[in-house]
Amino acid sequence: MNDEERLKRALNFAAEKHSGQFRIGGDEYITHPMAVAEILRKNGYEADYQIAALFHDLLEDTDASEEEIRSYGNERILNAVKLLTKETGYKMSEYIERIRNDEMAFAVKAADRLHNLRTAIEADEHFRRKYILETREWYMDFSPQISEAVKKLEESLEEGKF
Repeated sequence: MNDEERLKRALNFAAEKHSGQFRIGGDEYITHPMAVAEILRKNGYEADYQIAALFHDLLEDTDASEEEIRSYGNERILNAVKLLTKETGYKMSEYIERIRNDEMAFAVKAADRLHNLRTAIEADEHFRRKYILETREWYMDFSPQISEAVKKLEESLEEGKF
């Protein structure tokens, strides 16, 4: 199976698992993993990274199993998805450290945070402020684009866009 077929198969699986879920702004949830995968594609990351992006919220937000993720991806993709999954009672410092130690998880998290920052304008003021603070504390060095996205989100608060 070539990369295009693998990506299509992975997208169909992720869309099925996220069916019925929606983002804060009302978009179908699958638009988020698709956007994360697209950020990675535009930054030159190969198909496995894009598949990990499509799958990054499956363990946390759906009934997808590790075995299904492995079968639609591979062991490396499954490992990245597991690292990106916040477990009950997780410690943020440990979560971030694990991600930093895995190239694929790090790239996916950077793209995930970037897309969430770009779309957080649709959230209420409290959420945006909290998201900015969390990003400043943990994610600023994940991607050069993140600081610009934080700046734009801060400007939206100053302009009263909420």
